[in-house]
Amino acid sequence: MLVFLFLSISCKPVNSVNEYKYTTIEGDPLNTRIYRLDNGLTVYMSPNGNEPRIYTSIAVRAGSKNDPAETTGLAHYLEHMLFKGTDSIGSLDYEREKVELQKIIDLYEAYRSTDDPDKRADIYRQIDSVSNIAAQYTIPNEYDKLLNSIGARGTNAYTWVEQTVYINDIPANQLERWLTIEAERFRKPVMRLFHTELETVYEEKNMTLDSDSRKIWESLFKGLFRKHTYGTQTTIGEAEHLKNPSIRNVIDYYHTWYVPNNMAICLAGDFDPDETIRMIDKKFSVLEPKEVPEFVPPVEEPIEKPVEAHVYGPESEELVIGFRFKGAQSSDADYLALIDKILYNQTAGLIDLNLNQKQSVLEAASMAIPMKDYSTHILNAKPREGQTLDDVRSLLLEQIELVRNGEFPEWLLDAVINDLKIEELKTWESNRGRAEGYVDAFILGLDWHDVADRIERLSKITRDDIAAFARDHYVDNYVAVYKHHGKDKESPKIAKPPITPLTVNRNRSSLFAKRVLSIQPERIEPEFIDFDRDIRHHQVTDDISLYSVDNGENDLFSLYYVFDIGTNHSRKLDTALDYLT
Repeated sequence: MLVFLFLSISCKPVNSVNEYKYTTIEGDPLNTRIYRLDNGLTVYMSPNGNEPRIYTSIAVRAGSKNDPAETTGLAHYLEHMLFKGTDSIGSLDYEREKVELQKIIDLYEAYRSTDDPDKRADIYRQIDSVSNIAAQYTIPNEYDKLLNSIGARGTNAYTWVEQTVYINDIPANQLERWLTIEAERFRKPVMRLFHTELETVYEEKNMTLDSDSRKIWESLFKGLFRKHTYGTQTTIGEAEHLKNPSIRNVIDYYHTWYVPNNMAICLAGDFDPDETIRMIDKKFSVLEPKEVPEFVPPVEEPIEKPVEAHVYGPESEELVIGFRFKGAQSSDADYLALIDKILYNQTAGLIDLNLNQKQSVLEAASMAIPMKDYSTHILNAKPREGQTLDDVRSLLLEQIELVRNGEFPEWLLDAVINDLKIEELKTWESNRGRAEGYVDAFILGLDWHDVADRIERLSKITRDDIAAFARDHYVDNYVAVYKHHGKDKESPKIAKPPITPLTVNRNRSSLFAKRVLSIQPERIEPEFIDFDRDIRHHQVTDDISLYSVDNGENDLFSLYYVFDIGTNHSRKLDTALDYLT
């Protein structure tokens, strides 16, 4: 694979045997295929037969930055509702259920438009009552049960500033069932069990109110992004908005952003790509394309002098510095990747050597965060006893100054690039790493050619280039957040409204579920290791045996020394081995 990284990489369209056009990259070790179907759905594929499983991600280019300003938290809440089923999944009689669900939608609109506490309490009692009627037709958690039935692992989802991603890890022979379930899931999600799920979101929000790291993060991003929704909104949403939800707005959000031309299916694992794209097209062609609103990012004013913010909480003191840069598609992202590793790589970065290993601070680190519209570079450190946060700030800025002056050895830049190579190679070894790489490329709008060509680009950047970039971009244009140990002004928790326990049909199944589970997958035939055939044995000496297996994927190797001795023989072994590493 190292050879691939330094080839001249070219993208070219290819026709498969099934006449589905796709783009591939010559020399790509992931054998990536990128399709775009007639309805605009993007499909990334990486066939990998190392194990009979497939890692799946369905990505939507919509996150908290797309939330309406008056109802923040919608993207995250919709993510929760995508697990509640459709008119076919999770319902015994949707025709009757939808009548009650419409009543609930209307009641929530009345609830959020009323300020009178007594009227709001009365409306919520009605919501609670009608929800119990609607629950008679509901099969809770049927989506999760279906995924469990087909052997899925890690069924989950996440929402952030510009993406909502739904993930699974499925057996290779369950691909058709999974596609059937997911195509139905995204066809027509139903907002059922809304008020009980809202209770879950309330709990998530209340947990963040106690989090010192949340206070730091929000203060930092508010300082960096005065106009952009990166800083003016949070993914979890404002408490007042969560207390006054609008199901109509959630549904509108779905219809606006959850369209095939704004989505991608990312697959990595044991499958036949030609057969798989045919199945995807058949299942997901039910989704109709629609024009997606263009998100025009606000232009932030330059930060011309340091901006300070102060937060308080029970956890240890900390100083966090953040710089703002252009987005992931710009050349800034390449420089950030290198500078971040020059500063902090957990071994020989400037922060590692000058601050952590010398114990100049309690601990320090840095992190680059590329986003589509802007990127950030964050440095943080915790003070030693008797040390002030201003002292810590000065020490962090001194490390930046070393980069600005080019005062770091040439070998460090070479080592950083090698480290990034190894990091990438290790990422591509797993199906999850491949699928997540595709998700990042899709969400950030990166051409896969640019992703594959990244290490070659980085290797052309010199120490002088980095110093010049740092002198231009790392000046007094940062936000510093002081996290003090102390009592904060308490943020009021969201009170959970009284909810009557629902009577639901946990042991029933929908007709859709029965039909899907009636599909008989092909049996996966196990392949067993033949130790004599698959593992080579060499006798190095009378006392030392060497066992080896070829790595046919990349140029990495792993070497293990196995000694017939352990901590039962000596408690000093753990400490002794620490010295070796």
